[in-house]
Amino acid sequence: MRRYQEIALIAGVFVWCSTVLFLYRSQDALSMTKENQHELDRAFSTMEELQKQNLQLHKIVSQLGMLKMGNVSSAESDKLMKELRSQLKQCHGIRQTGKENLGAIDILAPTKEHETLKKKITNGVVELLYSIKTELNYLKKSNSQEGDTKDAISRLSQQQRSILIDIEDLDQLNNDWKQAESKALRDLVIKRMEYIQNPKDCANAKQLLCKLNKGCGFGCQVHHLTYCFMIAYGTERTLIVESKNWRYEPGGWEVVFKPVSTTCTKTSSTPVGWKGESESKDVQTVHLPIVDGVIKPPPYMPLGIPEDLAPRLFRLHGNPSVWWVGQFMRYLLRPQKWLEDDLLKVEKEFGFENPAVGIQVRRTDKVGTEAAFHGIEEYMKHVAEWFDKCDLRLAKEQAGTKCVRRVYLATDEPNVLPEAVEKYPDYVFISDQAISKSAGLDSRYTKASLRGVVLDIFFLSKCDYLVCTFSSQVCRVAYELMQTLHPDASSFFHSLDDIYYYGGQTGHEQRAVYPHNARPGTNEIDLNVGDILGIAGNHWDGNSKGTNRRTGKVGLYPSHKVEEIIRIVKYPTYPEADSVKS
Repeated sequence: MRRYQEIALIAGVFVWCSTVLFLYRSQDALSMTKENQHELDRAFSTMEELQKQNLQLHKIVSQLGMLKMGNVSSAESDKLMKELRSQLKQCHGIRQTGKENLGAIDILAPTKEHETLKKKITNGVVELLYSIKTELNYLKKSNSQEGDTKDAISRLSQQQRSILIDIEDLDQLNNDWKQAESKALRDLVIKRMEYIQNPKDCANAKQLLCKLNKGCGFGCQVHHLTYCFMIAYGTERTLIVESKNWRYEPGGWEVVFKPVSTTCTKTSSTPVGWKGESESKDVQTVHLPIVDGVIKPPPYMPLGIPEDLAPRLFRLHGNPSVWWVGQFMRYLLRPQKWLEDDLLKVEKEFGFENPAVGIQVRRTDKVGTEAAFHGIEEYMKHVAEWFDKCDLRLAKEQAGTKCVRRVYLATDEPNVLPEAVEKYPDYVFISDQAISKSAGLDSRYTKASLRGVVLDIFFLSKCDYLVCTFSSQVCRVAYELMQTLHPDASSFFHSLDDIYYYGGQTGHEQRAVYPHNARPGTNEIDLNVGDILGIAGNHWDGNSKGTNRRTGKVGLYPSHKVEEIIRIVKYPTYPEADSVKS
């Protein structure tokens, strides 16, 4: 028995040895540089030799059972031990050769460029802190004037911009992998959507009816459809959209956008009101009410993400929740041919090109009800900051050059454009006052208004950066759609009011990763590491406001001391979709 255990141990070590080089190659291979690819291939060739030896190992291991049962002689047992030790020695030699072929390169280790940028960013942050302390001490000791303060802020802002550029450069080191992974994930999700949306037997397929009759604007209605689609997808039902006599287009959704299904466009049975996922599971056609009236909401509501995609999304995207919403938005907003042609025609007429920053200025009935008034100066402050960084990057690459300060301006108030042009002559504003006029209260629900809001969303999503108010559904739709045009556009925005949210979403929570003691005389709350907080909003001054679930206290806390909690949901994975031909 002892000898058998020794043989089994040697065999086990050999099997481990036969996989080690494979692991070297398979993990994170996409992040490898071209310079060391040939070195890895040379090392991997040793794996082929190892595989040949593995055939002999199988023959030897097959005799272990005989050895255990005592069906071999002592001489044969000694011979078997000798052969196994010889194989192990060769395995060790091949493994060492593999390491030599790899040299000092470890696929899992950071590249030289990665380390250089990391050190540069670390140094930049330290130097920025030194500068802040220096400027504050100067302002404290001197009889500072307003000009001194502005100069200090300007110098510190330039340092901040240089650090942000370094972070962007660091992110670009993995750009090839990000592009490939982003496309792979998008294609996978679209394939699953097309499968559930186009059943072979519509008459017997389970369906979810969504009526496009919610009494609100276009952005709100698109979010209503998206919420229906997400629940249909999660409950393995085909989404049926009922949109005849739609307030924007009497002919229905399909006049403007492609049908959500080509094989199943009408309900097959009398719809029954939603009563809950389990309660409605045996009903063929379920009618889903607006999100405000849904009882027993299923887990598929935003801001959850699919369990099977979560590990990949965490690596790819800064806000997986908005990425997931964006995929449904992209599917729903596929334009009909006439609209697609119109969008391309207007893009050419506008002379739209990147880089560009998009702003959406809300006025009319929204001010004082859904949102506060924000002057054009509030928007342009953040626009200028983005272009200052653009200029710094361009100067780094080509001295003496600057970015064209191109701004796409979407607004429901025609007077905003002439005001912006007068106050900011160094900027090129792209806007159509006809769209602004069509968004007025007297013409909001017309075909012209629909075309205008679709154009605004299309161009805003194509911009490199958004400045808007997330209280606006149109702005959030543009931001969600933007995620489908880049591997990760989660940080391409500045909201003048709310953080990102989705109407009817499940709780948005954060977890404390650092402790915090509230300062006396402030509205701050204490945090212990691990505390769960329900976030109410970000004040964009270094603090967020929320409720500590442990203590029940409501107040401010430093935004950098918490992390986002992303809810993982067990969505169906639709393995059947893999067998469907594209």
